[in-house]
This record gives sequence, C-alpha cells and structure tokens, in this order.
Amino acid sequence: MSKEWNLSTQQNKGLKREEHAVLVGVVYGMQTEEQVNEYLNELEFLALTAGAKTDRRYIQKLPNPHPRTFIGKGKLEEIKKYVDDHEDVNMVIFDDDLSGKQVSALETELKVKIVDRSSLILDIFARRAQTAQAKTQVELAQLQYLLPRLRGLWTHLERQRGGIGMRGPGEKEIETDRRIVRDKISLLKKQLEKIDRQAVTQRKNRGELIRVALVGYTNVGKSTLMNVLSKSEVFAENKLFATLDTTVRKVVYENVPFLLSDTVGFIRKLPHHLVESFKSTLDEVRESDILLHVVDIGHPHFEDHVNTVNETLEELGARNKPTLLVFNKIDAYRELNFDKLLDAETKQEIERELQQNLKNQFEYDNIFISALERENLEELREKVITMVKREYQIRYPYEVKPW
Repeated sequence: MSKEWNLSTQQNKGLKREEHAVLVGVVYGMQTEEQVNEYLNELEFLALTAGAKTDRRYIQKLPNPHPRTFIGKGKLEEIKKYVDDHEDVNMVIFDDDLSGKQVSALETELKVKIVDRSSLILDIFARRAQTAQAKTQVELAQLQYLLPRLRGLWTHLERQRGGIGMRGPGEKEIETDRRIVRDKISLLKKQLEKIDRQAVTQRKNRGELIRVALVGYTNVGKSTLMNVLSKSEVFAENKLFATLDTTVRKVVYENVPFLLSDTVGFIRKLPHHLVESFKSTLDEVRESDILLHVVDIGHPHFEDHVNTVNETLEELGARNKPTLLVFNKIDAYRELNFDKLLDAETKQEIERELQQNLKNQFEYDNIFISALERENLEELREKVITMVKREYQIRYPYEVKPW
C-alpha cells in the first residue's frame, strides 16, 4: 500500500504518534559485518532513547556507499517494499551520515522520514538539554550539521527546474539562507564564549580543591556512581545521554575534600561538530586532576568502549591524567559469563586474573564494582582518597596537611 506523502508538510510535523523505524547499515571499507551489527545495536538503543521502536534492520555490503542513495538499487527496492507493506513504519534511520542530496533522494523514493546517526543524536541532545549552555551548544551543533546540507535539502527549488529566470533568484535565496545560518552560528559561538567565561569564573571560585571527573561511554552508570559517591541526587536513567550538563559536587572522605564531577557520555561515531560544540562542557574533564574512567564490564564490547573514550580524551588533550578504570556492573558480567556451578573461590580467581589482564592491556589501575548493588564501593573510596592525597602532595609539597 502506497503512502500519502508531502515533503514540506511531513518535515514540519512533531512526534504526534509512536514512531516505528527501519535501521540501515552498510558494510564498506575496513568494517566487518559483526562491527556493523554492533553499531546497529547501538543505533537501535539511540532510536529507543529518542522514542522510536525498531521494526526491522537491513545490512548491505558495498565497496563504497552509493553517491545518490547511499545503498544499492536492489536494497533500496527491498526497503521500499517493506515500508509500503507496513503502514506503521514512518522513518528509516541510517547508521552513517548522509548528505542533503542523499536525504532528499531517499525521502522521494521511500516516502518516509529519513534520519542519519548524527541527526538522531542531535535530536536526543535537543530533548535532554536543560541549561542555557547545553541548549546553546545543541543549537550550534544542529546549525553546523545543517549548513553543508542546505542545497540538498532545498526541495521546493527543485520543483522549479527549467523555469526561465528561476535559477538566479533560487541561487540568491539559498545563499541568503546560508548567510543567515552562518550569522546565527557566529552569534551562538559568541554566546558560548560568554557562558564559558562565566563558567571559568565559577571554577576559579571553587578554590584550589583537587578535581575528580567521572568519564566514560554513555549509559555505563556514571550518574548512578556519582549519586553513590557524593550522596546526591543526580538524574540517572537507562537511556543514552541521560546527562548532558556537567554536575559538580564537593565530597569529603577522611577529612580530605575534593570536587567530583559527572560529565556527558561519549559514544562511537560521535559527530565531530558535536564534540566541537560541547568542548566547553568538557572543560571540566580537561581541567580535572584525576579521571575515574567508568566502564560497563557487562557489555560484550566494553573494550571498544574504553578505546573510544581514550580516543576522545586524546582529542581533548586529557589523556595523560592520573586515571583509575572503574569496571562497573560486575554483577551483570558474572551473570553473563560465569557458570552457576562454579564455586566462589574459582570465581574470585577468574576475576583476579581478568583484573590483571585488563591492567596490562590498558596500563591503568582498575577496580571491579557494582554501583547499583553497592559492591566494592569502600575499596573504590580508598583508592580515590589515595589518588587525591597524592595530587595534594604534588600541588602543595610544603604545607601541613590536615590528614
């Protein structure tokens, strides 16, 4: 059954009903099918976070993505048939970034909304943004994403092709829009600079306390751990990017004060313009003295997550700070990997060996915990106190300490 479709009206509609989506991934370059499947698992979670239910997924192997439709003609026909046969499906989500022309061509062919990974992440960020800083950063990232795609998304001009005298005014109109977008980007950057200066002043007013930042992949339990360690109520939810704004709390262990901050989670294939826009939020990471790198050890690809976070930290210039790897959700790991017939001593031996292997692999000290089950938290506190004391000793070597 063919759907009624009008690009100009459909694109302006809000999410009035439950969205049903089809996911599309392409295996090309050095990627493997297993990797693309893992990316699509993450894309499905992103879609769920944005409020969409995934009905089906498609994967195609290509030497290179098709310049007009990203996927091949046969696969496009296959997806079109599925979309036409299922009226509930009103969106197709691609795991890679699409150009404006590709989005336009795919919408014309499939007659449903086309979303790529970046625009999906931006939509989630827009929903999650609470403070003026986060809202400004998201708007800046959206405009930077839109600017190179304006021509391809300029669908109303395409209907005028061939008309005498239309080419000139059309070009002028799109150039006007580009100038408006560029001016808005410039304005938002100035607003962010002003907000950043205020944030720098706030950070200076915190005194010379040692700063500890929680970093990690999105949805690994940073906010839950923040709540446990600081005994505060930070929003925590089993969805991607539950936290956008940095939360800072003063914590005192054994008369040793320090500042603990929770930061936005990282993710694979995070759009570069999004990292750029959120660099001011991530200043908390750059200016921290100690990093607690939280990892969901229960996730089957947690090692990839560690590498993704390390790459982002490298980009931020924060890779060489004193770091403790906090492997969270050890209870979930045991449930997935341990035979129920194993005795407690054997399980402990396996965990000790795993801990040593991970220390050798990532070259950082580590600890296994469960923030939800409150397991090993006392040992974590002791490790954090030791690291904080060491940093105070380096910063104030000649002052008498209260501890």
